[in-house]
Amino acid sequence: MSERVETVVLDSEGLSSWMAQDRRLLAMLQVFHDMGADLVIGANTMVEVSRSRTNIPRLTWALSRVKVEPVTERAAKAAAELLKDAGLHGHKYAIDATVAEVALRQPKPIALLTSDSDDMAELCGRQVRIIPL
Repeated sequence: MSERVETVVLDSEGLSSWMAQDRRLLAMLQVFHDMGADLVIGANTMVEVSRSRTNIPRLTWALSRVKVEPVTERAAKAAAELLKDAGLHGHKYAIDATVAEVALRQPKPIALLTSDSDDMAELCGRQVRIIPL
């Protein structure tokens, strides 16, 4: 990861792995931190990681260290356009599209840490560096 990154976006798997202190993810985040990259999530990613067994203090800690981007009406319309352009539709891709939209509006260069690299590559095109988890 020698290429400079300005913004790192986490999807729900990225945020969950961070909260679980996954060593591989922590090592990646340290490299990005050393670069001075900002960590970003979409607001709906908080909802996606919240489960009955979610460690709320750990989630609160993680959220205090990221920029949480809103999913507004404008963002939702842009996400719908991304779905249309990628030829994807349905609820399976809806949250992915909002994560992609959040990523695309961040300062470049952008890295997206995701468990869904194929769909995210279709949604983001070449504008975002997709890093599979």
